[in-house]
Amino acid sequence: MSLMPTNGSVIVKDGKAVGSRLIGQPFDDPKYFWSRLSATSPQPYNGAASSGSNYGPLNDALMDAVRGRVDALKAADPTNTMPIPVDLVTASGSGLDPHISPAAARYQIGRVARARGLSEATVADLVGRHTTGRQWGVLGEPVVNVLELNLALDAIPAK
Repeated sequence: MSLMPTNGSVIVKDGKAVGSRLIGQPFDDPKYFWSRLSATSPQPYNGAASSGSNYGPLNDALMDAVRGRVDALKAADPTNTMPIPVDLVTASGSGLDPHISPAAARYQIGRVARARGLSEATVADLVGRHTTGRQWGVLGEPVVNVLELNLALDAIPAK
């Protein structure tokens, strides 16, 4: 008996595959929550090229990528004074992570709420409902699946 789904955990909306629960994808529109950076090439979130960047903390390329992401986050939400969570400016070990931390989601609530004309409380509630706790209550850290959260946002009727 297989414990893993054979369909690659594809998420289907209106009969069309829109992504996977297991592989991240890029988002850069202010009305969406943004994913972790991907270190895969030649394109981001390339499942055939799963790997981290292997850049050390003193590598100029890593520092440039972090600075670029910090600049993009600040440009998208210039009034946000919260500290930027590290997972919004670095890639995961696989370069494919579909999750962000609850802190990374909270950092983005104001921008997403304004871009969609929703209250921050509404968006925060959605983040809470899409936060998965630790496995068996003790292993790992709570996470938020970015694609599933963004699809739930899209399901909210426009105002």
